[in-house]
Parts: sequence; structure tokens; C-alpha cells
Amino acid sequence: MAEPPLRPIRRSALYEEVVDRLREFIDVHQLQPGDKLMPERELAEQLGVSRTSVRQALTALRVLGMVDVRPGDGVYVTSSEDIVPSLALEVLESEADHPMIWEVREAVETQAARLAARRRSQEELERMEAALEAMGESVAAGGEGVLGDRHFHQAILDASHNPMLQSLFAQLADAIDKTSQGSLGLKGQPPISLAAHKAVYEAIAAGSEQEAGERMREHLATSAATVLTARRSERS
Repeated sequence: MAEPPLRPIRRSALYEEVVDRLREFIDVHQLQPGDKLMPERELAEQLGVSRTSVRQALTALRVLGMVDVRPGDGVYVTSSEDIVPSLALEVLESEADHPMIWEVREAVETQAARLAARRRSQEELERMEAALEAMGESVAAGGEGVLGDRHFHQAILDASHNPMLQSLFAQLADAIDKTSQGSLGLKGQPPISLAAHKAVYEAIAAGSEQEAGERMREHLATSAATVLTARRSERS
């Protein structure tokens, strides 16, 4: 029986959707490192998008380490998906609250919040609300709200509907958890983080991209400064 073709994209030709579809194709067909994808022209025809969108998607996949684009030859599947986790592990082993991790979080999650304000569904808003409620209950009982915090940030990444951001966030999960635990473990910090989360949620629910991004950036930058200041005090 013939292999099923790539499913065409029916709505706007956003490169994020092309990335998602190509990753699905690689997974479903169990392509291995060294396997060659079909030519760019054929990819564009099967997906029903422009070649420009295909090129943008292939560039994104190359950055993720999933494909190798060889000019004049073609596009090959690679096995470099562990590059980011390896770097994150190296940083974690040296210093769990390394400024580098906070800087990456700020870049990824600020953009995710902006996109979530534009693309979130009602179901995704309800997930954020549930995470805030869980965090609030934990904080009210004297806890740190770590689980609710994790679910809240994940819900925003999912609501961004950007597979690149989601993949990067997933690969950095251990490093991100360490930074969150470091922040929420500080005395008086959980209520502050909860209030910041609520502000981010309100902006996303209102559909304000700029405000959602700025509130997320402020939340992460403030948390990072608080944690790093506390760590320096401990060492002095």
C-alpha cells in the first residue's frame, strides 16, 4: 500500500504550521538520520503553500537540529536534537540559577505570551485559570505553588501555537524547573509570583499582545533579579 502523502494546509500558509506538518511527517514515516526529504517544490505542492513558507520552515527545522539543508543536494534528516538539552545540562551542572537560563526564558516566554494573547482558545484560557487556582490554593496554605506555576507557564506555551517555542521550552524543562523552584523557594516570593501570573493572564485574556509580553518579561526579569541577588548574598 502506498504511503499516505503529506496533508495539505487548508488555511493561511504560516511557516509554523509547515514546521508542525513536516515534523509530523518525519515522525509518522519514521525517517532516520541521513534520510532525504522530497524536493522543496514538491513539499510546497503537497502542503499547498508557497516555496517561501517551505524555506522558512526548513530554516526553522535546521535551527532545531532536525534537518540539514545542503544547497544543490537536498534536505536530510539529522540526529542533532540533543544539542540544546546537552547545553542546558552543562549549565545546570555548573550553576542551577545561571543568568543564561533566565535570559533564555525571558526571550522564549515573552514571545509566547504575545502569541498566546493572539491565538489562545477558551479552553486554553481555562487551563491557565485552573493553574492559577491551584497555585493560589497552595500559596494560601503556606506552600510554594510550584506545580501550579509549572502548569501556568506550560499553558501559555501551548496557547502560543508555535511548535518551535514549544519544542525549545520542552527541551529546557529541567533547567526551567530549577529556576522556578529557586524563585518560589525564597521567602515571600510565591504571592509575588502569583500576582504577576494573574497580570499576565489578564492581558492574554484581553487579547493584548504587547501588554501580555511586557508583563511576562517584567515577571521573569524581576524573578531573575531576586534569585540572583539572594544567591550572591548567600555566597558573600
